[in-house]
Amino acid sequence: MEKFVIVGGNRLKGTIKANGSKNASLPILAATLLSGGICTIQQVPRLRDVFVMQELLNYLGAKTVFEGNTMTVDCTYVQSQEISEDLMRKMRASNLVLGPLLGRFGNVKISYPGGCNIGSRPMNLHFKGLAALGAKISERFGYITASANQLAGTVIHFDVPSVGATENLMMAGVLAQGTTVIRNAAKEPEIVDLQNFLNAMGAKIVGAGTDVIRIEGVKELGSVTHTVIPDRIEAGTHMIAGAITQGDVTVANVIPEHLDPVIYKLREVGVTVEVGEDWVRVQGNGQLKAADIKTMPYPGFPTDMQPQMMALLTVADGTSVITETIFENRFKHVSEFRRMGADIYLEGHTAVVKGVKRLTGACVEASDLRAGAALILAALAGEDGTVLSNIEHIDRGYERIEKKYNALGARIIRVNS
Repeated sequence: MEKFVIVGGNRLKGTIKANGSKNASLPILAATLLSGGICTIQQVPRLRDVFVMQELLNYLGAKTVFEGNTMTVDCTYVQSQEISEDLMRKMRASNLVLGPLLGRFGNVKISYPGGCNIGSRPMNLHFKGLAALGAKISERFGYITASANQLAGTVIHFDVPSVGATENLMMAGVLAQGTTVIRNAAKEPEIVDLQNFLNAMGAKIVGAGTDVIRIEGVKELGSVTHTVIPDRIEAGTHMIAGAITQGDVTVANVIPEHLDPVIYKLREVGVTVEVGEDWVRVQGNGQLKAADIKTMPYPGFPTDMQPQMMALLTVADGTSVITETIFENRFKHVSEFRRMGADIYLEGHTAVVKGVKRLTGACVEASDLRAGAALILAALAGEDGTVLSNIEHIDRGYERIEKKYNALGARIIRVNS
């Protein structure tokens, strides 16, 4: 297993480019299963989760070529077949093949997906929505089976907004007969990107980005070339890297509107943020100030940025309160921050963070993707050296993050155990 050895204390300075969005790439790659032709997806990040999705597409009969950051997917000869537990457990987003396979072939059998253990992410909203479209769903021995002679459009109302369920039902609905309406849909930018991709293939979808999405069923979808949107979570992580090191970092290839919650909070804690057309510049201004954070569905503060923001607040002046409303197990990084000298008190879904003057190096472990990124940020601001293990989690969402940060002045070495 590999580890990061990180020597803190250096100010990061320079320009760093965000990759294409992982959370947009995965549903778009799954959506290629709806096409009877060849789709070319550009600005795809070379991440572990993306390679797993490529493996899954190949398993189903697709022919894929991944060169640079462009993946070409030929789904002409795809067939719906049982997907093994070993493959499904590699990634949570593997469940996104459920909607497109059911929509195109009328049957699908998959194992329950894996992914980061940050809390329960039940499939019940997926099942209820697919059942409303006319699918018969059964769960036995850890497998999900869904079948339908022909999906039929209907009105679906989510109890709570769900990104994965919204994406799955969008993909299932494009080939259904009639009109499908999804109410209380998730509004994330990645869902808008999926709509744009599907519409370019010939789908008829309106409303992504709002809480009501309307889908007019079509008979077939064709080939398309599409460029994935920039990764707002990666960009936000780089912004905090500049702030926590009192540096001067410009993050290029971003959509600033997608970063509004992060920009607002960074300014609140005393960081200077300059916004351009497709870039943001972050400059540290000395002592950071405490701030309260509450994670919410988009356009609120993203849960995927909560650990990174907590890292920043551990060295802010005063007491901050962080409330996690999305995932119940998303405070696993707290114990690791404490190893580095952070003063954090947990009570239920709330963390009280009392800022300290300086974090110290320690041996810590990444419990999940974003926790791992947050520990890198904490180590960059800490004294002496930090050894961070379980970095395979980080590779799921950040493409060679150590090379990017070293180019800005950090000292991070990837080593074998």
